[in-house]
Amino acid sequence: MRKIYLDCAATTMTDPQVVKAMLPYFADKFGNPSSIHSFGQEAKAAMEEAREKIASFLGAKQEEIIFTSGGTESDNFAIKGVAYANQKKGNHIITSSIEHHAVLNSCKFLEKMMGFKVTYLPVNKDGLLDPKDVKKAITDKTILISIMHANNEIGVIQPIREIGRIAKEKGIPFHADTVQTFGHISINVDELNVDLLSISGHKLYGPKGVGALYVRKGTRIVPFMHGGDQERNRRASTQNVSGIVGLGKAVELIKEEMDAEMKRLISLRDKLIKGILDNIGYSRLNGHPTKRLPNNVNVSIEYIEGESLLLNLDMEGIAASTGSACTSSSLEASHVLLALGLSHEVAHSSLRFTMGRYTKEKDVDFLLEVLPKITDRLRSMSPLWKH
Repeated sequence: MRKIYLDCAATTMTDPQVVKAMLPYFADKFGNPSSIHSFGQEAKAAMEEAREKIASFLGAKQEEIIFTSGGTESDNFAIKGVAYANQKKGNHIITSSIEHHAVLNSCKFLEKMMGFKVTYLPVNKDGLLDPKDVKKAITDKTILISIMHANNEIGVIQPIREIGRIAKEKGIPFHADTVQTFGHISINVDELNVDLLSISGHKLYGPKGVGALYVRKGTRIVPFMHGGDQERNRRASTQNVSGIVGLGKAVELIKEEMDAEMKRLISLRDKLIKGILDNIGYSRLNGHPTKRLPNNVNVSIEYIEGESLLLNLDMEGIAASTGSACTSSSLEASHVLLALGLSHEVAHSSLRFTMGRYTKEKDVDFLLEVLPKITDRLRSMSPLWKH
């Protein structure tokens, strides 16, 4: 049976070259980077080389990169760290209604447990946030703005540069969750006007369990974890050296091929969108048609549960999803799709296809061959289908 993986927004395969780069740091070069002997200094040198690769990719300074366990920790660190550091100045945070749960739940925790006030801004039917709404929401108590660069479910790319400019003019720290964009589209911290930026290794062919937080020099932030003095006293815990080396190698590989890969994936994305909308009635694209990630296709196929489509695709050897991997076990409709104005029924009929480095055109062709057949079969059994 074919094996076609179209769930790269959930995770990617660790590139074989990344695995090769990591292997020595499990056994031969196993030192603790905080140790002053040669074993430790060898590990530290490899870690700092990876830090420099990431900083260079972002247009940042090496000392502005803090290694973490992944995107969720980076989001928590950014939001709680800045909130606690600035609570004498104010207690108001601005975010959007379609953020990843790592951001939303961090904000809700600060609201419920710490007395902070949070404004959750709406998006339009295409999933776009209006920078004017951000400007209107700012008060003299606003201490942080956190808006994702691109949504993990619908792939819509937000006007981060404009939002960052507003934040900069007001002197408010600006955080962007770039877990879905880092390594997939061009990112420069100065061009985007960001002060903090979250990344994760396993979304760009690196290992799971490692990520980073960019913190612009001068940004007020307190440590999220306490213990040793690792990461310049900003993030305690012995660093995951092998994972960090793998993240650095993944960034190195991405840098070489990102532009060509973007063009290739956009072509496959647009072919898939057109093929679904042209051949399956009562289907719709969720999110902006062009202001979206090169690899993301999120569609609703009405009158069928998305989970049923997913299981039938899996039987054909095609892996996709109905939304965020972090909420795949939830029976609730996607908060992102509901924010676009979709009904619960239409939201429940969604599928997300996210392509990657190993996706071939023949994979898209096969999906377009079997998906209409699956749709017809499931609709014929559905009591909701009356057409």
